[in-house]
Amino acid sequence: MNAPERSFTRRIDLTSLQLFVAVCERGSIGKAAEQEFMATSAVSKRVSDLESAVGSSLLYRNARGATPTPAGQSLLHHARSVLFSLDKMQGELSEYADGVRGHVRVHANISAIVQFLPEDLGTFIRAHEQIKIDLEEHLSTEVVRAVHEGAADLGICHTGHTGTSGQPLGLQTHPYRQDHLALVVPRNHPLAERPTLAFAESLDWDHVGLHANSSIYLAMHAAAATTGRGIRLRIRVTGLDAMCRMIHNGLGVGLMPQRAFELMHGVGDLACVPLSDTWARRQIDLVARDFSSLPVTARLLVAHLSAQAGHLPA
Repeated sequence: MNAPERSFTRRIDLTSLQLFVAVCERGSIGKAAEQEFMATSAVSKRVSDLESAVGSSLLYRNARGATPTPAGQSLLHHARSVLFSLDKMQGELSEYADGVRGHVRVHANISAIVQFLPEDLGTFIRAHEQIKIDLEEHLSTEVVRAVHEGAADLGICHTGHTGTSGQPLGLQTHPYRQDHLALVVPRNHPLAERPTLAFAESLDWDHVGLHANSSIYLAMHAAAATTGRGIRLRIRVTGLDAMCRMIHNGLGVGLMPQRAFELMHGVGDLACVPLSDTWARRQIDLVARDFSSLPVTARLLVAHLSAQAGHLPA
């Protein structure tokens, strides 16, 4: 920041910005003064000081009140943004005063959220009531990107089908859980009584699939390509419960983690047949830019999740 910029920020104060916003919203210096319990002359002086700091007229003043000039419109936009950010900051900091001592931003894919995180995060929160967890559901590719860009402290997803090899985007990974994909079919389907089956055997039927960039769809697509056949994709859905309902109503068969299907029992008259393919057993990883440099609260969460899964802490 150069000298003129520092001088400008010193001449702008939050009270003046708040009063200026009030004038613009009420359309009158007098009404703004009444709203803020101040003398009209004091509010007028504050606005004049702002105009001096900006170097431009901010209000059109007339007998009917005051309206912002083009420069005033620009200042009004930025002033509202600044005041909103301050309110948001106050809200977040008040959580610390109320006992929240830290928070961890976690992005996870649907498989991890449905199968494992409710129980694992529940036990963590009960042991660390002063830590807040912000959990968002995203596709595995988006989870990896969020961690890489710093939008999330910790990611939980499949890294084997995110379009990367080895350490995704140069990030660090640590094993968390494993799941096993299975074919979900109507209970009266010809494949329903099979103990296991190869994915290729399902290609004779229409499929209900997830998002094109989901780890399950990418794995399906790669497996179908090795057989030289395509997937007869009839419809795509965004959630596992929607997939079950579509399958129940005869729109096809679909792949999902076996444990997820078992946890959603009762969503349709369906059967679940585990896949015999080696790629159907998948690793769910914890992902971070650098586990050792995570905030203390995030490292506590990583240690807890690793312990719950039977792995050594990262």
